[in-house]
Amino acid sequence: TFSFTDPVVSMDLLRAVLQPSINEEIRAVFNKYMKFFQKAAINVRDNVGEEVDPEQLIQETCRSCLEQAKLLFSDGKKVVPRLPHEQVVPKRARQMDEELNRRGSPIPKKRKGRPPVQSLSNDRGVSGMAAWKLKVSEPVRRDGPKWDPSRLTETTTFVLGSRANKALGMGGTRGRLYIKHPHLFKYAADPQDKHWLAEQQHMRATGGKMAYLLIEEDIRDLAASDDYRDSVDLRLEELKPFVPPAWMTEKMQKHMETLRRGGEAPPPECPPE
Repeated sequence: TFSFTDPVVSMDLLRAVLQPSINEEIRAVFNKYMKFFQKAAINVRDNVGEEVDPEQLIQETCRSCLEQAKLLFSDGKKVVPRLPHEQVVPKRARQMDEELNRRGSPIPKKRKGRPPVQSLSNDRGVSGMAAWKLKVSEPVRRDGPKWDPSRLTETTTFVLGSRANKALGMGGTRGRLYIKHPHLFKYAADPQDKHWLAEQQHMRATGGKMAYLLIEEDIRDLAASDDYRDSVDLRLEELKPFVPPAWMTEKMQKHMETLRRGGEAPPPECPPE
């Protein structure tokens, strides 16, 4: 039983009446900025790996925006926790600033100019990113017997990209396999393919989540190479290979032919959430 004389209940009733209109206006605000989120999410996918789901990143960012917007109505008691990169000033730095202000001493200004060259050259993150960009700029070769569509037959076995990552010891980093070995043939499953994969219990029904298929032979060839054969993280039992139906194999043949001719693969279709 609720008391309608309770101010909290009365205000919540008003909120419930206005909520649909508020939701529409909030959606309009997000639509205004959506192009920025979309470009950023596509950038992340291109830089990190094609297994990154841009739609999921956008949804998470929108939720984070709403959480941070709560600060506008904070009563000073409940504070929304901030992410590490949003911490404005470390506690120790604030204490030093307060001490300087009490003494009347001006805060030392930072010198203008470029940072020392050695600080950049010794920065592993910067050098690593530079090396990664150089690697990406190199053209991916799509020729030879491994890119011959005729090698895909009704008995060719495939593995999920996520399982191949685990089998080669890269399970902790999604998409790392595709960045390290861009020459590998991979096929992005469409909704029809994912439905079959889920029915056969090769993967969970994941809605809009992307799923890639790779040729088992290619992964086993990698595992036998100098880069992996002696790795303690090698787990080939994780592959769980399977033979897809003929109609799916035919789609993968066309996909391989398109890529071999220098064309671009169409973006995978994802069902609406």
